[in-house]
This record gives sequence, C-alpha cells and structure tokens, in this order.
Amino acid sequence: MAAGEPRDLGSYYFRFLPQRTFQCLSTQETTSRLRQWSMLGRVAAQAFGFDQTFQAYRKDDFVMAFFKDPNVIPNLKLLSDSSGQWITLGSEVKKIEATNVPCTQLSMSFFHRLYDEDIVRDDGHIIKCLDSFCDPFPISDELRKQHRARHTASLRPADNHLPQAAHKSGSLTTLHTSSLRAPCGSTRGDQPQVLLVEDSEKYEIFSQADREEFLFCLFKHLCLGGALCQYEDVLNPYLETTKLIYKDLVSVRKNPQTKKIQITSSIFKVTAYDSAGMCYPSTKSHEQTFSYFLVDPIRRHVHVLYHCYGVGEMS
Repeated sequence: MAAGEPRDLGSYYFRFLPQRTFQCLSTQETTSRLRQWSMLGRVAAQAFGFDQTFQAYRKDDFVMAFFKDPNVIPNLKLLSDSSGQWITLGSEVKKIEATNVPCTQLSMSFFHRLYDEDIVRDDGHIIKCLDSFCDPFPISDELRKQHRARHTASLRPADNHLPQAAHKSGSLTTLHTSSLRAPCGSTRGDQPQVLLVEDSEKYEIFSQADREEFLFCLFKHLCLGGALCQYEDVLNPYLETTKLIYKDLVSVRKNPQTKKIQITSSIFKVTAYDSAGMCYPSTKSHEQTFSYFLVDPIRRHVHVLYHCYGVGEMS
C-alpha cells in the first residue's frame, strides 16, 4: 500500500477548538502588514484537539484520520479556487502527503548572517540590486535574491532568544521584542534575492538544513506574500511578524532534567487528494499556497496554519 493511502487509521478522534484564537494574526499591526503583503483574508490558523497519544512514525495515519473525522470535515477552512470565499472541504480525501518540517530554532540569532553577508545594512534596510524576475516574483533586493536558495532574514538582536521562558508545556509566549530595531522604511514592489535565486553568490549563507527549518519557511512565506504584495524596504516587519506567529503556534516545555527549553511540536506540511487530484490546501499548486500541521503531543492539540496564494483584502 502506498504511503499516505488509508489503512488502519487507529482510534484518533478529533474535536474543533473554536475558543483557541491566534492573536498573532489578528492584532492591528499584523493585520496592517498582512494587508500590505496581500495575505489578509487568505491566511488562517485553527486548532483541533485529539484523544490518543501521538506517535510521529504514524503521522500518515494521524493526518488521514484528521481529514476523515466528522468533527474536522465541517470546520476545516480553505479558500475556494472559483469564488475566493472561505469554504470547508467538500470531497472525500483518498490520499495524503505529510512532509516533516524541522523545528529546532530557539533564537532569532539564526538570522544574524544576513548582516554579515551584506544583505541587510546595520540600520535594518535591505540592500537593493538590479531588477530581475523569478516567476512569479519580481526581484529588486538581495534578500529575495537568496530566497530560492536560502530564505531567511532578520534584524540583528543582541541575543534574541525565542522562548525567554516557558511553562512545563505551552507556547512560545515570551519572545523578546525590545531588541528588534523599529521599522524605518517604506514599501516597494520588489523582492529580496536571498529567497529566490539559487545561483546567487549569497546562496551558501544558509545550508539546506537551515532552509528546511519551520522558522525559515515561515519567514520566507511572509517575505514573498500574495499576488499584489508591497514589499518592505526594511527587515523589521518581517521578523516581528515571523516571531509572533512562531511563538503562538509552536509549543515548548522546560526539560525537567536539563532545565533547558525544548520544542515539543512536530510539524508537517500537508497536502490532500481526492478522486480528482489535489484538493487541499487548494486544487492549484503554488509555492505560497500551504498548510502546516503543528502537533503538540503533550496537550494533544494540532494547530493548522493555512494560506492560499492570491489577491488579499485591500481594505
């Protein structure tokens, strides 16, 4: 039997958790930024609970059970390709793909190298370059030039650890923000090269393993935005928004033996197929259309981060 096809789904049962809201996507500042990046109204986060011990080696069974569950089917949101309206999954999932996404980063120092490699100036401005195009993204700065090769960027915080503190089991709720430089630029219709051009001379500043990290993926998605994205001249808005979402979705705990903070979430990038082909997160494949499942095995919660590429809300 092919991986991802339904077999013994075990006894996973799910429940929708509408009371679990995600402030990272609803604050006034984040809403304004998502509107500017053409993602507002096209990105969503939802929470579901489950009742059995999660076993990572059974991730395919877990995800298939999720899509089959009667409490998930009427509540899992996605955007209609035809109407652009939010709908729920209306077809029976026949197969799934769940790709492991590493999540090990606990510090925003992960992005310091962008300064060392002259991609971002000390004042936070992204360095410009000659205009080019990497379908469907325009490229006019060094950050997006690298995104196809390695996509990551950030303002240089002194020692900006993601979880300053954590409960025994919880979310990254105490990220430093004071050490990030304040935004100091305007918006433009261009994109950094770090994110897109594989043959860029700056490609090697991030290894393949770096680029697969969830923190890096999340940052890249925000930098590339939607169909009418107005890109930032400075790095701060991207970093602050990445941090807010990361800490709200990813679960951590303090190891009782070492007393160190450790990430407990298992993360998967998920695609589902019905009898006609791909049906989730969309019927159309795009680099900026995605769904990440973040599984907290201790609380037995799964957070779903969803985005469908297109023209976001403008007002």
